[in-house]
Amino acid sequence: MKSFNPPSRILMGPGPSDVHPRILNAMAKTTIGHLDPSFIDMMDEIKKMLQYAFMTENALTMPISAPGSAGMEACFVNLVEPGDKVIVCINGVFGSRMKENVTRIGGQVIIIEDDWGMPVSPQKLEQCLHENPDTKIVAFVHAETSTGALSDAKLLCEIAKKYNCLTIVDAVTSLVGSELRVDDWGIDAIYSGSQKCLSAMPGLSPVSFSEKAVHKISNRKTPVTSWFLDLNLVMGYWGKGAKRAYHHTAPVNTLYGLHESLVMLYEEGLENSWNRHQQNHQLLRDGLIELGISYLVEKSSRLPQLNSVFIPEGVNDAEVRTTLLNDYNMEIGAGLGNLAGKIWRIGLMGYTSRKENIELCLSALKKTI
Repeated sequence: MKSFNPPSRILMGPGPSDVHPRILNAMAKTTIGHLDPSFIDMMDEIKKMLQYAFMTENALTMPISAPGSAGMEACFVNLVEPGDKVIVCINGVFGSRMKENVTRIGGQVIIIEDDWGMPVSPQKLEQCLHENPDTKIVAFVHAETSTGALSDAKLLCEIAKKYNCLTIVDAVTSLVGSELRVDDWGIDAIYSGSQKCLSAMPGLSPVSFSEKAVHKISNRKTPVTSWFLDLNLVMGYWGKGAKRAYHHTAPVNTLYGLHESLVMLYEEGLENSWNRHQQNHQLLRDGLIELGISYLVEKSSRLPQLNSVFIPEGVNDAEVRTTLLNDYNMEIGAGLGNLAGKIWRIGLMGYTSRKENIELCLSALKKTI
């Protein structure tokens, strides 16, 4: 056995994205204890910078020590109790995972479905809430990674609020890549991932909970079904100043990396990050159109950081992706579910979202096709 030396890749798939060298360097620094006063100071800075990234003043804002799927589960196991009626909006793979969480907890699921590639329908949500006024929670995906569709989170939350529902929002792909305003839009619980537009390494899930969500968590009639993700316990480590209660051994060096990625976000500016992703999306879109490649999602609902495009007729999906990987060290994503073999998912997230990567991708596709 020998030490592992990974090949150099350009990650232009649905995630992870390329990790910036500054973040890799930060992760290589000396490991210290997870209760060290210096580390606790850094934790407080992470919380403050995540509040900026989410555009929120929520005190309960922090990274879960696990990937985005654990952030999703943290939201559901803390907010949903057995018998709670939950509307889950499904327009792709990750809405289906929300449904699975509610079912396993013992909640009563009501599903609203939209075609893959379409945003969540506000009209369907309004009608469903009118028919189910005892609904407790509305859950939807802001940026559906399986299709590249962006839903109107602000409007969906406004509708949910009219019926006194809490909202759970998946922002794994949208955080810092698309406009997202947790407080202004009235989002109650939200989760994301470190490996997408934050351009950090996989393995952390930033989350944020409103005061209303915290009130529900604090006044549950039943215990949270997960010990590790019970926020009443986790906050003893993340939320009580210098006197932290031991809960788990935090991934120290991984948090160094998240801290550095958030410092870089501060340097660039949040709105500048949103604009960079949009401008680079337009550059890629124009080049793909010249190659005769069309989009799955309508222009008004396209994610700039995740471009789902139809594979040209007669082109072999797997052969093209293999050639890009072997000849150009470039990874693009395949379609999922009923879109497998029909689309490619081309990511422009975080550090990957650069002009030189777009030019190489377009040139490689042109030659390969």
